[in-house]
Amino acid sequence: MIEIEPAQLLESTVAEHMIDADKVAHVQIGNNLEHALLVLTKTGYTAIPVLDASYHLHGLIGTNMIMDKIFGLERIEFEKLDQLKVEEVMLSDIPRLKTTDPVLKGVHAVTNNGFVCVENEEQVFEGIFTRRVVLKRLNEVIHSAKK
Repeated sequence: MIEIEPAQLLESTVAEHMIDADKVAHVQIGNNLEHALLVLTKTGYTAIPVLDASYHLHGLIGTNMIMDKIFGLERIEFEKLDQLKVEEVMLSDIPRLKTTDPVLKGVHAVTNNGFVCVENEEQVFEGIFTRRVVLKRLNEVIHSAKK
């Protein structure tokens, strides 16, 4: 196990602990809900980022958002899946982090979210900062302090 000093961890940035964009499932503006639901189902995620062709972050789309949109009064309206676009359903008011933000700001952000999207100064999506990574690092610090 790698020894990590608590001060060293607190001085780090979000970029040092995020999962890079190329490893994160996403959908693009213009994709229909059927495609988004397929990506969500195949990956097992409950929410994924919505990006444009230039990788700018626009919001998040989740399984619950899609299901809420296709539930009718008497039946599930599956035909809506190929008619509606992700931008019509996505949540655009989402917490965001910058790559240069201190890790402590990231810790606060994932207190109420399983992950938070990370972008650079030009609002280009760089990856996600997850609660899992925070807990993993905390576990490493605790175990190195025990030694």
